[in-house]
Amino acid sequence: MPRPLNPRNAPATRPAMSSRPQSDLDRQIAVTHKRFVKAMDGRTEAMAPDTKEAYFALLTKLVTKLEDDEKPLKEIMQEMMAEAMSEVLQMLN
Repeated sequence: MPRPLNPRNAPATRPAMSSRPQSDLDRQIAVTHKRFVKAMDGRTEAMAPDTKEAYFALLTKLVTKLEDDEKPLKEIMQEMMAEAMSEVLQMLN
């Protein structure tokens, strides 16, 4: 059984998405989602309250946009990149 890709140990080139069986890709996505939730569960406990509020605001915006089935994922990602960058710059100042 193939192991999930670990971004920290990613191969120099990844196979094209279409070369993987869809069920394997779906499995890899599910595993990565679980890893993300676990990683963020650990981090949110140590976050400063203002950082936690900023993270929650961005996460809420992302989930709200993703729930809109009419909006293309590409458009959602473009909007979120702009919004996230604005938040990051505010946090750095």
